[in-house]
Amino acid sequence: MKDLIAESRSYRRFDEDVPVPMATLRELVVLARLSPSAANRQPLKYMLINDSKTNAKVFSCLAWAGYLQGWGGPAEGERPTAYVLILCDTEIAKSAPVDEGIAAQSMMLGAVEKGFGGCMLGAIDRQQLREFLSLPERYAISLVLALGKPAETVVIDPVGEDGDIKYWRDEEDVHHVPKRTLDELILT
Repeated sequence: MKDLIAESRSYRRFDEDVPVPMATLRELVVLARLSPSAANRQPLKYMLINDSKTNAKVFSCLAWAGYLQGWGGPAEGERPTAYVLILCDTEIAKSAPVDEGIAAQSMMLGAVEKGFGGCMLGAIDRQQLREFLSLPERYAISLVLALGKPAETVVIDPVGEDGDIKYWRDEEDVHHVPKRTLDELILT
């Protein structure tokens, strides 16, 4: 489990020549379906997208990597080949932030296990995406999971002495993610 979690990074560049099959997306939703749900309400619904035309519409509604100033997101050829929209059915629950996180993590770990990777995105032009997809108002757009075959190296580094936790890319385009130490996280 530790290795799976360590490999499940926020990938933002993908090999567009490697599709994510619809069957794989459905298997990821099985993982979300089996995950815990607050009060067992199960208000989450999922929209699965893996065709290039709809992918382009979804991509245009997303903001990528706020810490990487001047980087507008993946270039042509590096974009996700699939998306999972996590939606909250507001007729079941007005919101479900705990469920959303659990479901998203379950699906991301499943994607890694199948040789894919992705990025959970919350910076979404929700109104534009709703219009593109003709999504009924009862479904609140919670998160978008961008998925594909990773085409970048992401490494975990210790947080430096300056305490800066912002991710960055080096001159070789390796993506670095600073993580706090275990001793900083555990209060005694």
